[in-house]
Amino acid sequence: MTSKPKLVFMYLFLSIVSLISIFPLAWMVIAATNKSIDVIAGKLTFGTNLVENYKNLIGQQPLWGNFWNSCKYTILVTVFALIISSLAGYGFEIYRGKAKERLYSVVLMSMMIPFVALMVPLFRMYSKLGLLNTVLGFMLPSLATPLLIMMFRTNAKAFPVDIIEAARIDGTTEFGIFFKIYIPSMKAIFAAAGVITFMNAWNNYLWAKVIMSDNTTQTMPMLISNLTSGYKTDYGMLMLAVFITTIPTAVVFFALQKYFVEGITGSVK
Repeated sequence: MTSKPKLVFMYLFLSIVSLISIFPLAWMVIAATNKSIDVIAGKLTFGTNLVENYKNLIGQQPLWGNFWNSCKYTILVTVFALIISSLAGYGFEIYRGKAKERLYSVVLMSMMIPFVALMVPLFRMYSKLGLLNTVLGFMLPSLATPLLIMMFRTNAKAFPVDIIEAARIDGTTEFGIFFKIYIPSMKAIFAAAGVITFMNAWNNYLWAKVIMSDNTTQTMPMLISNLTSGYKTDYGMLMLAVFITTIPTAVVFFALQKYFVEGITGSVK
């Protein structure tokens, strides 16, 4: 049994770590209600400037247009990335072969290539294809990532092969097995992969900055960047924009956190 002093120390340590983790979020919310000068001064109490910050924000930037763009792009990327990456991971594991293993090795090796090195050739290719300032241009680089493919293949190893063979004997098609049997039993990994993909797509700034040059197609990270690009930054307004940007990712994570750890550890139910 753990002694009482050790328990006290453990809870004290966890409380301190929790406060350190929560403080930036709390400060962001507080700063969104204060004037810029109060934020700079480090004021840690709620202010009365929230409405004024909101009016200034929607007056200077197309807030809800950019918010809708981020929602649209992110949802599309998440849905199609889960379908394509899960099909790839399932296929690599269930339909084995030497050629597939070599291809899978190439997929894993591509994880070592930084995305910055790919941006210029991707931009030139997409510009020739007429995909600049389009949803498809934003989506394509994120639809089949090596990380997601590796996650789905790792979890597919725990999927009972006997079930697949029994379904084939009953006359179920391969796509029927995947969509009717495999996906319902792999909710945890789909939830974990969905959270990761959603957050990456929502916070995607670099590629969005390259591919989206039209103001009507910009996303929330680009809006935040615009707020800091002037000669004088209104930090109250900036913190309000950051707070609004944080809400969707927080909602998605807390809604799916029950399955997140299960999916990462590769459990199947």
